[in-house]
Amino acid sequence: MPQIIDGKAISAAIKDELKKEVADKNISAVLAVIQVGCDPASTVYVGSKKKACAYIGIGSESFELPEETTEEELIALVDRLNADDKINGILVQLPLPSHIDEKKIINRISPLKDVDGFHPWSVGNLCIGQEGFVSCTPAGIIELLKRSNIEIEGKECVVIGRSNIVGKPMALLLLAENGTVTICHSRTKGLKEICRRADILVAAVGKPKMVTREYVKEGATVIDVGIHRMDDGKLCGDVDFDDVSPVAGAITPVPGGVGPMTIAMLMVNCVKAASRKEN
Repeated sequence: MPQIIDGKAISAAIKDELKKEVADKNISAVLAVIQVGCDPASTVYVGSKKKACAYIGIGSESFELPEETTEEELIALVDRLNADDKINGILVQLPLPSHIDEKKIINRISPLKDVDGFHPWSVGNLCIGQEGFVSCTPAGIIELLKRSNIEIEGKECVVIGRSNIVGKPMALLLLAENGTVTICHSRTKGLKEICRRADILVAAVGKPKMVTREYVKEGATVIDVGIHRMDDGKLCGDVDFDDVSPVAGAITPVPGGVGPMTIAMLMVNCVKAASRKEN
């Protein structure tokens, strides 16, 4: 049986550490969360973020805007929050309605309050190894690996997916940990062969159960970023867990693997934003 990497337990440990840090250092922080429209999945995510803030002892302010909110109105709100000294972090829940340019909104958030790590300034700092906010899901995966005693240095790492939110920053973070990194995508030739070289395989492709044992080297660590609801109501990832488990050395489940880490790392970024301001 492979090592099952327990994201729930690791994220809970991180939140407990943050709760102690906030109390011990008397850190005052407030996260502003903006949601446009009433997408059910977004509503669940926003609720989880507010709950995490309350647990670690920081404030949250919620801005629930109607679907018909204009781009100009949303920009005006972001500008107001940028200028508000009591707000340390700003998070705009994605996706936004189609009439709003997501890139324009992300770029409007002050880099000092960009706790999602999506602003070009944050991404640029990551590229050149400077201090900055890191996209929460990739940062969470690094924590999963480290806290599960899985060595990254010198390992062959393959990332399937090249999104700005997961694939690209994931590759940069693995590189920063001295992994040897290959990024694969929809145009990659010989995908299975490349994946079978990986000591650490990160699947962020967005296709249910696409990664089967044919993609996985014996004993490899398999990190599943995907989450999908099947016709029977059950959740699954980009990895066919039942098929891959017998050959993997370690694997994340869905749910309970990568998912909980995203919110834990958002809390890390919120505390970091407040600490920077106080310094």
